[in-house]
Amino acid sequence: MTGATAEPISGTAPATPVLSIRDGVLGFGSRILWSGLNLDVAPGEFVAVLGSNGSGKSSLLKTILGQQKLDSGTISVNGHPVRRGDRCIGYIPQQKLAAPGTPLRGRDLVTLGVNGHRFGVPTLPHSVRVRVDELIADVGATDYAGQPLGSLSGGEQQRLRVAQSLAADPVLLLCDEPLLSLDLQHQRGVSELIDRRRREHNTAVIFVTHDVNPVLGMVDRILYLAGGKFMIGTPDEVLRSEVLTELYGTPVEVVRVAGRVIVAGIPQGDHHHEEEIA
Repeated sequence: MTGATAEPISGTAPATPVLSIRDGVLGFGSRILWSGLNLDVAPGEFVAVLGSNGSGKSSLLKTILGQQKLDSGTISVNGHPVRRGDRCIGYIPQQKLAAPGTPLRGRDLVTLGVNGHRFGVPTLPHSVRVRVDELIADVGATDYAGQPLGSLSGGEQQRLRVAQSLAADPVLLLCDEPLLSLDLQHQRGVSELIDRRRREHNTAVIFVTHDVNPVLGMVDRILYLAGGKFMIGTPDEVLRSEVLTELYGTPVEVVRVAGRVIVAGIPQGDHHHEEEIA
């Protein structure tokens, strides 16, 4: 099984995909991150992207955002070629805590999602203030949205980033390790916010993560990237010892314990820093 020839394990292409990738190839220098990638994501579908650091997970999101070009192949979002600044895509970046003393308030961050794309002197008409209030309430951040970001916990900041990402009512939500550095309670809270959004608004979700367990019950399909190869399928189809052993080319053990998935035996050589190749 290679990235150039791998096909989805199961399922048929949705009739009207929100995201469509055809024959996608992406490399870094002389190394191929993945090739021959064909992926259709339906409205309301939750797709988790897994793999070792350096496998091209964050790079995949950058290609969808139009920030990085494929070496070959095509990507379309909502029926049109991918482009930078597409307002039909929401994006939650990797968790980076605001420094203590940062004067930007939580509601200011959300406001940037509503009107930050507009040129000229920022204004706050009544309609914008109402929209910001609605978004903040939807993520349960009303009590602290008026405080400086630097004074808020990681979970509180991430809730506000979720609100910001939903400001333009996106049809596709890209999440790049949104649970990183959060405790279990805040992991659960942020995950449930994202899942509620996709269920209530039929928003497709691409969720990059190093640990699928916090969202395992929400995931429809998994895209697993490893060593220039990939596999697509349901969690039960992909998270199996024989599948990951074939992907990595070395014995990998997948164990399920109390509803959690534990993967052991991934080669140490596959653990690069994502930033080095993305």
